[in-house]
Amino acid sequence: MNIHQLRRILYKTARILGDINAAKRGTMGKRIARRAAGRQTGKLLRRLFK
Repeated sequence: MNIHQLRRILYKTARILGDINAAKRGTMGKRIARRAAGRQTGKLLRRLFK
């Protein structure tokens, strides 16, 4: 296993744990909205700096 694979596993695990935590707290809607906003921002920045 190289560093790239390990990092991917750790980030995926952190995302799942964050989803579980949000579900327990009842803030899943906020989390989904923030994730969508982050994706849109990433797409915009990708276009600007391409």
